[in-house]
Amino acid sequence: MKKIIIFLIFLLLIQCKQKQKHGLITVKAMVVSARKEAGKIGTDIMKKGGNAFDAMIATHLALAVAYPFAGNLGGGGFMVYRTKDGKTGSLDFREKAPLKAHRNMYLDSLDNVIPDKSLLGANAVGVPGSVAGLYKVHQKFGTLPFKELIQPAIDLAKKGVVVTKKQAKALNKYRKLFFKANKRKIFLDKEWKEGDTIKYIKLAETLERIRDNGKDEFYKGKTADLLIAYLQNLDGIMTKEDLEKYQAKWRKPIEFTYKNNKIISMSLPSSGGICIAQILKSIEPFHIEQYKHNSVKYVQLLTEAERRAFADRAHYLGDSDFVKVPIDSLISDKYLARRMKSFSFERANTSKEISYGKIAGYESNETTHYSIVDSFGNAVSVTTTLNGAYGSKVFVPELGFFLNNEMDDFSIKPGFPNMFGLVGAEANAVAPEKRMLSSMSPTIVEENGKLKMVLGSPGGSTIITSVTQNILNVLEYKMPMQEAVSKPRFHHQWLPDNIKFEPNFDKSIFPKLEKLGYKIDQSNAPVIGKVDAILVLPNGKLEGGADPRGDDSAVGF
Repeated sequence: MKKIIIFLIFLLLIQCKQKQKHGLITVKAMVVSARKEAGKIGTDIMKKGGNAFDAMIATHLALAVAYPFAGNLGGGGFMVYRTKDGKTGSLDFREKAPLKAHRNMYLDSLDNVIPDKSLLGANAVGVPGSVAGLYKVHQKFGTLPFKELIQPAIDLAKKGVVVTKKQAKALNKYRKLFFKANKRKIFLDKEWKEGDTIKYIKLAETLERIRDNGKDEFYKGKTADLLIAYLQNLDGIMTKEDLEKYQAKWRKPIEFTYKNNKIISMSLPSSGGICIAQILKSIEPFHIEQYKHNSVKYVQLLTEAERRAFADRAHYLGDSDFVKVPIDSLISDKYLARRMKSFSFERANTSKEISYGKIAGYESNETTHYSIVDSFGNAVSVTTTLNGAYGSKVFVPELGFFLNNEMDDFSIKPGFPNMFGLVGAEANAVAPEKRMLSSMSPTIVEENGKLKMVLGSPGGSTIITSVTQNILNVLEYKMPMQEAVSKPRFHHQWLPDNIKFEPNFDKSIFPKLEKLGYKIDQSNAPVIGKVDAILVLPNGKLEGGADPRGDDSAVGF
């Protein structure tokens, strides 16, 4: 009898453990984002009859209040969408270099990189695109009045946001840089603790002016005047003309198939779609599903595909409005097969021997992502950022928000790494009005012509590998979405030539990888990506995957 009781308890424990692998499951609609407050606001909009695009606008604005670490008015981003009738597209609201920007603006007289100039302060700031992006989405797809979509963020800013433990840690960590970038104290420059409430009164006033005066308020009105005056007081080069000229752009997404699944991801100036396509199409012939998840051979195969994709990224990719990029060649089966020809399970390749591929002819965890599916069947995947944590650390007091430091995403000097360790070449050099290359990878997956997944991640260069591994977790290893986003991750980006692993990764495989010639690095990778995703289950219900690495949350009905 005792043995039977123990066995039943054991079965119960297994069942409980299995249940914990699943995330929130809802019937009609869902928002998965970095903060519960934002997800609730987006979901409430859909309860009122709004669609996923209405919810996108409301969620984005709410994140600007609840998550100033990366949510923003002073940054930019990308949106990939799929409508209820299967039409796909993408929006580029990435920041631009100011008109006075030039290729050597971050170098001294000896052509050496000036420390921190592209990262901290007024000249690290690109022309913001978020507000233009939101209005562009509303113009094409919105069904509810914009005033109704912005009001919840205004109310939240006035009511205040409760500080989480992780948020308090981040605010306290960057206090000294806030002072340095602004040459003065800002109201956030104090010691914060979990449970405190922050009211963003000036941000509420800015949002009210945008509500009343529309997009032009941000790019031509009082808000624009205050923004430019503050930047120029800090010796910034941005002008009112930069704001007035800014436009968000509809673009054709990168679309490809992986084992009968259609992947829809972001095109240039995001490198995300091209790199994900290169990685997945490179490993497809090797049938990765035969290898145990996160095993030696699994890590090897993905690492070598990542190495080659990031090498190509460094050489070929940039703003396609400025440079010619051989996209079709880079993601062709023939080219990728040739790139993988030197791969062997017997030894590691090195990044010295794997440079960018030869083309015959031309044909920072510091971002935030949210995924939305509505009751009509529309899906929206949005990644938005200030680049670094709190961006340039420049906080406009009269406006109540931080400005980005996206200028660091350019190749400020050929071969010189940016804040994420990524190197670049001529294709991504600084130029006036050029959009800097990004790793943001908002992605949608279809299976047999039906919506399967909506996902994306913050994390600088690790965005690409985080999204790719999450796709494989679901498609190849049949994981529920919550389990898929929670699994330990790893990352390789060509240079530096090492594999970064999260601390909770199974270390038993490290000696075998090292014997094969791989360099293991756990020194600075406590978090690789923070994937927020939605999985459409066979019965049509939605499962949310909210990454436990942050304060992320799934909300739906």
